[in-house]
Amino acid sequence: MNVDVLARAVELRRLRLPFVLASVIWRRAPSSGQQGSQAVILSDGTVRGWLGGACAEPTVIVEALACLDHGQPRLLCLGPSNGRDRNRGPVPGQADDDSDGLRSIAMACDSEGAMEIYLEPNLPAPQVVVIGRSPAVDAIAAVATAIGWDAVIIDDGGQPDDHEHPELVRTSLDLSSLAIDPATAVVVATQGHYDDVALAAALGTNAGYIGLVASAKRAQAMSDYLRTQGFGDDDLTRISAPAGLDLGRIPNREIAAAILADLVARRAEGWLEIDAEAAPQERPQEAVDPVCGMSVLVADARYRAAFNGSDYYFCAAGCQQRFEADPAAFVA
Repeated sequence: MNVDVLARAVELRRLRLPFVLASVIWRRAPSSGQQGSQAVILSDGTVRGWLGGACAEPTVIVEALACLDHGQPRLLCLGPSNGRDRNRGPVPGQADDDSDGLRSIAMACDSEGAMEIYLEPNLPAPQVVVIGRSPAVDAIAAVATAIGWDAVIIDDGGQPDDHEHPELVRTSLDLSSLAIDPATAVVVATQGHYDDVALAAALGTNAGYIGLVASAKRAQAMSDYLRTQGFGDDDLTRISAPAGLDLGRIPNREIAAAILADLVARRAEGWLEIDAEAAPQERPQEAVDPVCGMSVLVADARYRAAFNGSDYYFCAAGCQQRFEADPAAFVA
């Protein structure tokens, strides 16, 4: 177990940042990767931890980023075409895919080592931030966690022990201290105590949903008041009020169920999703070693050569030397 890597993974989950946890589950010597080695791979291709050498790491990064794109785990087999039985011999640099999540890539590495790496994508779960202090607040948080969503309770100036789940409670309305993103729903259930302040704070975030637990009459009054405070139509249309499915007057736990049912339905329609295209980080530029066919990250490439006005990148010195001895043999 790599405690440092796992601690980093926990921190990334707290920050709601997507990453892949990569674990070496089998290796055949000579291979610089060791069985049990782990690393986290961020969406920009940054690696924290150790998996293997120059041949393996760029390919692992590329495959890990693909896992983030489709959100499914993958077993990655790297090695010569005559490796383990299930590595059925694709040509070097090309992949052989199974429908069960197995991906085999033959490496023409001089060491002839082999590895199997399990890639587990970790994407931020939908998050519910519920503001207030009431049985409805605790019920909303409880239902959210029961369906596998993250939940935070904001009880401004309150006491965590006043709630059923004190470990979820924050006692400040400073939403900037939270990782709020488009996969976050902010539900204001302050029962008229500081609805305006809570809604104003929520409108200052990029939450994918903002809801107000209130009657239709009080919701309209709050909208009218916020308009006098400088909030425009674009702001006010972000507020769903009354929050949840309209089931009339119902108990607190049923209010919570109605709100989460509405959020689940919205998510099925594309709400509460993090837009990958809006991510501030760019994916690393990838090149293909013309000799062995392996992936090479351009920014990190130590071995490169030019031929006929084009740049070529290599995983190791041996590939560069073979190319430079007869470039035309490797350029179509």
